[in-house]
Amino acid sequence: MAKNALLEIRRSLEPHVGQKIMLRANGGRRKTIERSGVLEETYPSVFIVKLDQEQHAFKRVSYSYADILTESVEVTVCEDAGQVRISYVQQ
Repeated sequence: MAKNALLEIRRSLEPHVGQKIMLRANGGRRKTIERSGVLEETYPSVFIVKLDQEQHAFKRVSYSYADILTESVEVTVCEDAGQVRISYVQQ
């Protein structure tokens, strides 16, 4: 079941490659890290985000689909019509 959930999360991210996204990640000890960038690529286990250069010291970050599944990372896709949050809801 978990493998299907990860595949579903990956499939929901794939159409948004090249689009601007907002990331909210758990930084530990009650810290929340917010980053913005472009969804650069999706791989079988991870996805890569190219960060906005003027705001961040790193150029790219990667997260696993399990991070979204466990709600350690929240991904919001910024579109012209509004924002779309990528998450997994158990059925």
